[in-house]
Amino acid sequence: MKYATIAELYDLSQTMAAELFEGKTYPWEVLPEIKAFVVKLGETLSEDEYNKVGENIWIAKGVSVAPTASITGPCIIGKGTEVRPGAFIRGSVIVGEGCVVGNSTELKNVVLFNSVQVPHYNYVGDSILGYKSHMGAGSITSNVKADKTLVVVKGEDEQIATGLKKFGAMLGNYAEIGCNSVLNPGTVIGAHSNVYPLSSVRGVVPSESIWKGSGNVVKKF
Repeated sequence: MKYATIAELYDLSQTMAAELFEGKTYPWEVLPEIKAFVVKLGETLSEDEYNKVGENIWIAKGVSVAPTASITGPCIIGKGTEVRPGAFIRGSVIVGEGCVVGNSTELKNVVLFNSVQVPHYNYVGDSILGYKSHMGAGSITSNVKADKTLVVVKGEDEQIATGLKKFGAMLGNYAEIGCNSVLNPGTVIGAHSNVYPLSSVRGVVPSESIWKGSGNVVKKF
């Protein structure tokens, strides 16, 4: 499934978690390993560049964290990132450099590559967001199926059983998610692709495409 591979979706030079993806084909393979990796990586971070502010919580010096934000470890927050009022970081989270974690945004078991924006009322769980991807206000990842069965990634010609009960969405580099959209469990949004506002998305959206609605996906060029 070409469009769902790590190589197609992500620029690993734009994350401190590049090692986490080594030897893997699909990005969701890293989801069960994020928690342990955060702790391992955190212990190697320079004390000149990062403050350890709680149990397994490392925040780069100079990062803006609002007093009303809640951060639970293990968690790493990279340089130049802004954590706004009411943000809720629940643990097993890597936030890259130059990111925005906005008001009332909740993160759980995720990797945000550098320059990711989740700025307004977003829920992101069990997901990987690529370089410069952006989630519009109110857009969320749904990470558990209603019937609680294991998630299957469904492409146009292929289906892949992930063996995971919790799996939100994989967003490629520069992916743009419209306001108030829902990314259903097992959704993959290709690099440079857009999702219209108020969408309910499932399956694999190829790179450089626009999701206008179910059965209505067009190429940008």
